[in-house]
Amino acid sequence: MKKYYVNGLFLLMISTLLISCGGKMVQKAAPSFEPYKFSSNKYEPKVDNFLVILDTSYSMSHKYGHKKKIEIAKEFLTAMNQTVPELKYNGALITFGPNDSIMLDYGLTQYSPSGFGSALNATKTPSGNSSFPLTTAISAAAGELKSSQGQIAVIIVSDGENMDQAPVKAAKELKGEFGDRLCIYTVLVGDNPAGETLMKQVAEAGGCGFSVRADAFKDSGDMGDFVKKVFLAKAAPMVAVPMPLDSDGDGVTDDLDQCPNTPKGAIVDARGCWTYAAVVLFDFDSAEIKSEAFPMLDDAVLILKKNPQMKVEIDGHTDNKGSAAYNMNLSERRAKAVMKYFVDQGVEAERLATKGFGFTKPAASNDTKEGRAKNRRVELQPIQ
Repeated sequence: MKKYYVNGLFLLMISTLLISCGGKMVQKAAPSFEPYKFSSNKYEPKVDNFLVILDTSYSMSHKYGHKKKIEIAKEFLTAMNQTVPELKYNGALITFGPNDSIMLDYGLTQYSPSGFGSALNATKTPSGNSSFPLTTAISAAAGELKSSQGQIAVIIVSDGENMDQAPVKAAKELKGEFGDRLCIYTVLVGDNPAGETLMKQVAEAGGCGFSVRADAFKDSGDMGDFVKKVFLAKAAPMVAVPMPLDSDGDGVTDDLDQCPNTPKGAIVDARGCWTYAAVVLFDFDSAEIKSEAFPMLDDAVLILKKNPQMKVEIDGHTDNKGSAAYNMNLSERRAKAVMKYFVDQGVEAERLATKGFGFTKPAASNDTKEGRAKNRRVELQPIQ
């Protein structure tokens, strides 16, 4: 056992040395694809739905360069899937070819990169030899898209081989059914001249798409350009909506403020009026200030003392119980009661004026007990 162990270790050391020194023996892993990154605030979806038609017929098992054409096709779609920004789309994948069959491998459903990628990896191995399955696949796409809403991109990936003009006719019928909502994009795998001509004609039948060759994509920037043209539109610039002004800084914007120019620190109601409604100032049919209202009125006194040049009109109000004349008198007495309280607290009388409004300017509905209580109030109006 020891002899075998030493010999094995020797061989491992020699192998390692050869691999390290012999450049041709070292195999580097292919670099991973780094998707092009789009700025989320610069783009929005150009399409609402996209449907990929992938050729998995027998000719796609042939090599183009060092890879099978189906491998090139899948690499293209994988790169596309990794590049498409996760905005709101519906996606679908249809394959055609194996045993002349048409398969809906994915969707039409809300697109997710993981879901589409899994479906793409699970597609069947190329087989079959029919000349017309692309035609059938385009017709199947029309059925899948029938209930879709909004703009549509159809992306066809194929070598275009062994086909007559039937796919072009099918593409024109598809365009006729969906009109300006639909554009067709074709991706040629390989360099078959007849296939390239056919793929260009299919794209032209869509009226607003284009045809490209898979081997024209050299890096992530090329794929980013393709995705941008097919999937994205530039987002409309965000227009700053000016905030409504609140000139007096009372928390009620000018467009809603029924009592402008309230002083800083004043407590206002939803109308922006300087009033103290958290506690009812007066009982029904009374001009006597309730004791629990004194702290609120003291706040007003403090504001008046901080603004010695300010003059204030004290407006009295009532609910709608009783006659108009009686309530007008009651509202005046309420205003005078508040004025007296302010004077007693050290505010100069010449800075104060009173006015009664009766029940002509309710702040709340008089249809409820609570609303009537809020209307038994005074409001303070700065005057210059």
